[in-house]
Amino acid sequence: MDTLLQQIINGLVLGSMYALVALGYTMVYGIINLINFAHGEILMIGAMTSWTIIGWFQETTPNAPGWLVLLVSLICSCVVCGAINFAVEKIAYRPLRGAPKLAPLITAIGVSILLQSLAMIIWKPNYKPYPTLLASTPVQIGAAVITPTQIMILVVTALSLTALMYLVHKTRLGRAMRATAENPRVASLMGVKPDMVISATFIIGAVLAAIAGVMWASNYGTIQHTMGFLPGLKAFTAAVFGGIGNLQGAVVGGILLGLIESIGSGYIGELTGGVLGSQYSDIFAFIVLIGVLTLRPSGLLGEQTAERS
Repeated sequence: MDTLLQQIINGLVLGSMYALVALGYTMVYGIINLINFAHGEILMIGAMTSWTIIGWFQETTPNAPGWLVLLVSLICSCVVCGAINFAVEKIAYRPLRGAPKLAPLITAIGVSILLQSLAMIIWKPNYKPYPTLLASTPVQIGAAVITPTQIMILVVTALSLTALMYLVHKTRLGRAMRATAENPRVASLMGVKPDMVISATFIIGAVLAAIAGVMWASNYGTIQHTMGFLPGLKAFTAAVFGGIGNLQGAVVGGILLGLIESIGSGYIGELTGGVLGSQYSDIFAFIVLIGVLTLRPSGLLGEQTAERS
């Protein structure tokens, strides 16, 4: 039972980060039916940018509060990632909007490789330690523990998801996004500018990925130019798990995937004396993906994409 409680906490933390990235996948797919496979690299750039800003703070104002440094680095990461995703959409994806679906898919893979290569040139390929900016004393919950960083991840994720749901369902931009997802031609006749809405969707997705990147780096303590590949792939799995194009499905899929991965690897590690747990943690995401595609291809909550003529 003690192991179960600890793994549930770990799974919620992991799943909340998957959910943030999965929302970026599902928002873009819901509006233009495109899987942006470069989305994991946006997470990586967010973490790298944050690391750079933190390093600058440590050199210039070493006595600045850790929470303030982290907040400023998070904001800078969101701005940089939003600008990059805006440029990627305008340069790489917009010209291919009417092309066969295979063309933007190949382009997305190419953009992913390009961003990884640029990050390797800018930040070098070696692993870098990510500073611990919050208190390290864990909080006891029964026989389990949760660190202040993990609490921050859960709180920031909850606030981000709440803000996104409010934006989508209660604001003018959100109504424009839903109208564009339903039928861009009709939406344009009603005064909506589909190109602007699609660019805004890419920017919002990038901001969520940047937040996830900073949270990921804070939780695991190391960053590198390839760090976005596996989280991006698992977040895509979470989006498919919950129902691609479905915002609530992306959140549910991310949380469930995090719990499945954490609990599964925790119990395998316990059964093998801690030898195999971490080594086998990655297989659970792909077992889930195979199972969902086989038994329920539309995901747990079903797809929400419009048929376009």
